[in-house]
Amino acid sequence: MASLRKKKDDSLKPSDRRRTSKRDQGRKNSLLLPVLTGMGIAAVVALACMAWYLNSQNGSKEPTASGAGRKPAQIYGGMRLGQPLVSRHTERQEAVVAAFRHAWKAYRAHAWGKDELKPVSKTSSEWFNLGLTLVDALDTMWLMGTREEFDEARRWVNENMVVAQDKDVNLFETTIRVLGGLLATYHLTNDTLFLRRATELGDRLLPCFHTSSLIPFSDVNLYSGKAHAPEWGPDSSVSEVSTIQIEFRDLAMLTGNKKYQEVVDRTMDKLQEQPKQDNLVPLFINAETGRLRPGTLTMGARADTYYEYLLKQWLQCGKKEAKFKKWFLLAMSGVEKRLVAHSKPSNLTFVGEVKENGEFYPKMDHLVCYLPGLLALGVHNGLPQRYMALATNLMHTCYLMYQKMPTGLSPEIAHFNMKATSKEDIYVNALDRHNLLRPETVESLFFTCTDSPRRRSTRPTPCPYGLIITDHGDVVFYLDAILKFKK
Repeated sequence: MASLRKKKDDSLKPSDRRRTSKRDQGRKNSLLLPVLTGMGIAAVVALACMAWYLNSQNGSKEPTASGAGRKPAQIYGGMRLGQPLVSRHTERQEAVVAAFRHAWKAYRAHAWGKDELKPVSKTSSEWFNLGLTLVDALDTMWLMGTREEFDEARRWVNENMVVAQDKDVNLFETTIRVLGGLLATYHLTNDTLFLRRATELGDRLLPCFHTSSLIPFSDVNLYSGKAHAPEWGPDSSVSEVSTIQIEFRDLAMLTGNKKYQEVVDRTMDKLQEQPKQDNLVPLFINAETGRLRPGTLTMGARADTYYEYLLKQWLQCGKKEAKFKKWFLLAMSGVEKRLVAHSKPSNLTFVGEVKENGEFYPKMDHLVCYLPGLLALGVHNGLPQRYMALATNLMHTCYLMYQKMPTGLSPEIAHFNMKATSKEDIYVNALDRHNLLRPETVESLFFTCTDSPRRRSTRPTPCPYGLIITDHGDVVFYLDAILKFKK
């Protein structure tokens, strides 16, 4: 198969930079919060890195040598772009960078250019053949100022990344991890290499949307363009078809080509047409018929990010498309009515599930711990203040899911007692006693516990969770690219 990649290194030249135009200025005002990379498989640089990032934005000196010869950086969502955030590091920040480099060294030695590192066997595995870990970590390296590692990874993207390959990939996973990783890095660096790669990948994913139902197929071959339903059945997960909009909308804004936004907007509108219970979605939707399949109502797996992207699309468009805010508020009313409950004996707030037969099930996935941060983000952007109380209470429960475990790691699923005679609020089933290094709790801590006067004033007490990562010994860091732009 002929490779479509360029052999010659596309070096960083001022002439290769994106010029500020009227379209760029409009985009600067409209993209308030592009959350471009979703929940990566190698999930986040831990909470200390979030603190490191905030410190990097406050009072640090402008980089000089690494930014020499560039046009003045564009201000985007409160950040200065086109320059790596290399400056003074605190001792804790240096520890984060050292931990990242430790993990990156292993990936470099045993899995370079591969999707995943298997750290025990020191081998690698492939999922999409797109350098998943490498692409997903690009913007983290830029934010940390690990320029040597970033430059080497950039060379791989330029010289070795092959998009048009005879490989079936999942639309959702490829979008949030690879397309999102490339777009995030372009926003930070203004390096058009990453936008070109993102555009190429976006075009190769578009055949998924060629359905009469307007609901995309879940998988596509990147070479032939043949799209199809997943091997395990005819349906797509609701979260998968509703968690690609931010990336494709961003690609449309960056390229000026509306086709990327049009396909995902049609999908979202089609979803809203479907009958729902209290504006809550079940787990599956059929790409052939465009109909939701009745089933469990949950804020967890297969439905979670549907709700997340409602709010974040509203923020991404500069709060100009009121339909997203409306849909989000209606859904949250359904959550409050049907899913929020309290455990015994400590009255912990949690978000359970409702089975198809209407039975309430007191079970909460770790995935649901994205919700405190999402609600806090909404309050910070003008949504009703009552959501901050719910966010604070849920954040405490998510914290306890870690704190009460002997290892200090949350289980994948927590179950809650609701009987008055219960002695423990949380219990864990044998099959759920594992931790997949998910980032949801850390991300929510970032939004609910940021020590700025504005955010501190929105919660009743100072955040008590500062040691959540280090309470039980070694700090675990993950290679990822969850990118938040401050408003």
